[in-house]
Amino acid sequence: MSIDSVTGTVADQAAAASAAAAAAAAAKAREPKQVMDSEVFMSLLVSQLRNQDPSSPMDTNQMISQTTQLAMMEKMTELTATSTENFSLQMRIAAAAIVGKEVSYLDPKTGLPVTGTADSVSFAGAVPTVSVGGKDVPLDLVAGIAAKPAAAPTTPPTS
Repeated sequence: MSIDSVTGTVADQAAAASAAAAAAAAAKAREPKQVMDSEVFMSLLVSQLRNQDPSSPMDTNQMISQTTQLAMMEKMTELTATSTENFSLQMRIAAAAIVGKEVSYLDPKTGLPVTGTADSVSFAGAVPTVSVGGKDVPLDLVAGIAAKPAAAPTTPPTS
């Protein structure tokens, strides 16, 4: 029985596929990280400990200092994420409060001020958009907000 040099056997194809998958996984594992995170820090610390000079071991105060810096870095990262979420929530609350009010903004095309009533708000994008007279205006372009003027009271005619 002869083996076709182009297709090979099923076992050869499976072995080639698994070798290709392993090579792809190894290539992905070797991709350099662009962000210093706790994982990178810990691998550096472990490398330091493995490769330290036995006659002059790493100072424990240094190690404690480095782990404290890691904890501080992680907390600062969490604080930044929380702050970003908080800002986004504040923008949504502000946009919702505008509905039904008179708003003014500068038209990006003409540069002239435009005034109208905010009809609705969309939260689809990163910045909420307010619908003013059928035109969507990003919240950060709104220059002013005023209470919608009350309608003049009507008094029935007296005879």
